[in-house]
Amino acid sequence: MRTVLRLDHVSKSFGPVNVIHDVSVDVISGRVRVLLGENGAGKSTLIKMMSGIYHPDSGSVIVDGKSVELPTVKAAEAKGIATIHQELNLVPQMSVAENIMLGRTPSHGGLVSWSSMRAQARAALERIGLDVSVDRLVGSLSTAHQQLVEIARALSMDARVLILDEPTAALTRKESGQLFEVMDELKTNGVAMVFISHHLDEIPRVGDDVSVLRDGTLVAEVPASTSERELVTMMVGRDIDDQFPRHRGEIGDVVLSVKGLSREGAFHNVGFQLHAGEVLGLAGLVGAGRTEVLRAVAGADKYDSGAVSVRGKELPKGKISLAISQGIGHVPEERKSQGLVLGASVNENLGYATVKSTSRAGLVDRIGQRRRAENVAEKLKIRMASLDQPVRNLSGGNQQKVVIGRWILADSSILLLDEPTRGVDVGAKVEIYQLINAVTDAGGAVLMVSSELPEVIGMSDRILVMSHGRAMGILDAKTATEDAVMELAVASVDPVDEKPE
Repeated sequence: MRTVLRLDHVSKSFGPVNVIHDVSVDVISGRVRVLLGENGAGKSTLIKMMSGIYHPDSGSVIVDGKSVELPTVKAAEAKGIATIHQELNLVPQMSVAENIMLGRTPSHGGLVSWSSMRAQARAALERIGLDVSVDRLVGSLSTAHQQLVEIARALSMDARVLILDEPTAALTRKESGQLFEVMDELKTNGVAMVFISHHLDEIPRVGDDVSVLRDGTLVAEVPASTSERELVTMMVGRDIDDQFPRHRGEIGDVVLSVKGLSREGAFHNVGFQLHAGEVLGLAGLVGAGRTEVLRAVAGADKYDSGAVSVRGKELPKGKISLAISQGIGHVPEERKSQGLVLGASVNENLGYATVKSTSRAGLVDRIGQRRRAENVAEKLKIRMASLDQPVRNLSGGNQQKVVIGRWILADSSILLLDEPTRGVDVGAKVEIYQLINAVTDAGGAVLMVSSELPEVIGMSDRILVMSHGRAMGILDAKTATEDAVMELAVASVDPVDEKPE
């Protein structure tokens, strides 16, 4: 084993903000280096220095023992360094073969050599054990298979260093297992890897060495067998005694009622009630219809039949503005594409739900908006350079706080949270849980979709389990087990035997 890539005492600042300070990291052939830290700790900046996106202000990037300049991504790829980003860099409308050979299309006499392209693509897929047609459109593949296509593309360029940035964030447990098997094979073949994940249980399975970052500084290098509790303490600089600090208080009156909600191909006859002071968890496997139900309740999508009522008043279908006016706030699953305007500032993103209601004589109350945004940002502990900072430059956890903060600023009393802690580090997760507690302590209510069973059990009062678009039953979270939830989540559904509300 040898060091293929080394960041040697690198530092990086953006204006007055010091993001990375004097960090050294070794990436070794046949081993997986895990980068661990809270959102904003500097992990993304480090991998961008490895992959040619950023250049260090000081220190060196060393490849095969020699200091090198990596001014572009192509320069990094030429050195055998490839990155698989969380947002996949594929063209959905093109075939698997075209994506794998993108930018390196084989030609003969000025014409594309399709047979050569397909042969090279098949060889790349065989290397990772992915059995899909090279003529299939990439957009028709699952997220897991698309990630494997990206890995195949990287290996077809003779990548010796593979950087994987939260590759399991949108994968099921089974799909993650398949990815890890591919990584095992790559390790055997001497490929060096860098791995970022917020799922601490994945680290001993896939990692060898762990570099822990906190506030842009390397605080520890430990083996992947280090306990989760120790890793968390290193990451956040303190013990987190209660991973799911749910305040289960007095449950009040019904604030949201859903009856017989149906949409062809998505969900059927779904009904439930949400009470003041309550967190109702919505559990189920991917494709169970949880997100679709949440979007229908929020007014983002229409439905075929059924009714959604807030405090006894029925809401019209597909009217987001009316849902907002009745106190409903929706934090969508895809915060970057559905919950944020990435090019806009933190201030603007926080205020989008209240611009109209706080305007006077048709003029936006900019001074008042900024004052309110400052108060919410301070309350939520949003880490930022200023309110004017583009929201795209915040860490994932802080972006999520901005989306939630928008609805707190709007005094929303019913929050619909779809995977609220996906891609968020353990410290920020606890802060988001405390925000949920603050909503319910104040008499509000939360409907929360989560694919993490410990989270949905730990942070809910009751759990509605869905399977194949239908509500299969409601469990008391205080006595529910993961097995009990899964038993309902995988249950087959008889179309004529509807489950009760």
